[in-house]
Amino acid sequence: MPEPRADGRCSWAGSDPLMEAYHDREWGVPMHDDRALFELLSLEGAQAGLSWSTILKRREGYRRAFAQFDLQSVASFGDADLQRLLADTEIIRNRQKIIATIGNAQRVLDLQREHGSFDRFVWSFVANASLVRQTMTDIPALTPESTALSKALKKRGFGFVGPTIVYAFMQSAGLVNDHVVTCPAWSRIEAARG
Repeated sequence: MPEPRADGRCSWAGSDPLMEAYHDREWGVPMHDDRALFELLSLEGAQAGLSWSTILKRREGYRRAFAQFDLQSVASFGDADLQRLLADTEIIRNRQKIIATIGNAQRVLDLQREHGSFDRFVWSFVANASLVRQTMTDIPALTPESTALSKALKKRGFGFVGPTIVYAFMQSAGLVNDHVVTCPAWSRIEAARG
């Protein structure tokens, strides 16, 4: 992985304005809203095997197709919805990923009943200790925490939640701060993490 850019930002932000905006405004900001966490987990699963910029370009299509990621709505999707989604050119039309998103909505509702919120469940897998990543090569693809969360989600029937996908989810949802320390976002995210 390349080192931070001249402006100190994480190198993965590249020069694409959409990726830069996502890096600067969203990636790593601690999230506690169940709907937003479900959306992010769904998009991270959709991204498997693809680039994040591909998913960002289709994010509005995903929001429209999946009822703004309203948990009750997505959990109630049936065969007609599956067929509609498989024909929707504004999303990745991968049958297994779509089925996983619908099933995952049902599993999030189960976790809400069991733990009070999806937020409470996923955040229970992280420590509040600050991470200091000096370079992009210091950032792992997965961690013991992402592996544990992945196993717990799989045990409850979630799909497309391998430890690498789950770590990407943890990074983007702010469960960890994986901005490099030279990045202007690092200190802002640390302050938001409390």
